[in-house]
Amino acid sequence: MLVLSRKKDEKIIIGDNITLMVIEIRGDKVRLGIDAPKEVSVHREEVYNAIKRELNGASGPASIES
Repeated sequence: MLVLSRKKDEKIIIGDNITLMVIEIRGDKVRLGIDAPKEVSVHREEVYNAIKRELNGASGPASIES
């Protein structure tokens, strides 16, 4: 795992087409802005896990990989 430090309004670039930007830091919470192509799925971990569970229950093995 790569660990980076960023300040407000600083960005991290992933590949050629995904950008993460620190929007706000308030206490122990960080707000991130994510700019990615429409074909790239972006989910919070708990939403991703819920989708994965639903797909596993509905049609066998999930098409979303861990």
